[in-house]
Amino acid sequence: MPVTYVIDASRKLIHTICSAPLTFAQVIEHFRALKEDPACTGRLDVLLDVSTADTIPLSSQLGPISAELGAVRSKVQFGSCAIIAPRDAMFGMMRVFEIAAGSYFRAIRVFRTSAEAEKWMSSQATAEDATY
Repeated sequence: MPVTYVIDASRKLIHTICSAPLTFAQVIEHFRALKEDPACTGRLDVLLDVSTADTIPLSSQLGPISAELGAVRSKVQFGSCAIIAPRDAMFGMMRVFEIAAGSYFRAIRVFRTSAEAEKWMSSQATAEDATY
């Protein structure tokens, strides 16, 4: 399956992996599945790995993707979102997505490696814990 996810309730994390072959319709379906998933509730961080995705979203698709993301927010509050995108073209498009979807997350950033993304996610959790 090109879009898979696991919700880790103990870490309050949705780990999503997009892989080849990937279509726009599958991305939209992913958000609809999240909206129906009873485990997708409360406050959750997101780790999105697009390392092996073969299709780079078109800029015209970012609006509909953001709208689906907004629909999921009717039941979940998103915290931090780290996106892993090592290839140049995908990295650039995910930076555009970072801007388009930024209002749905407490913080969102794109990284080249999973190690960088995980380190940032840990720092965000530590920073959030310090504010409470």
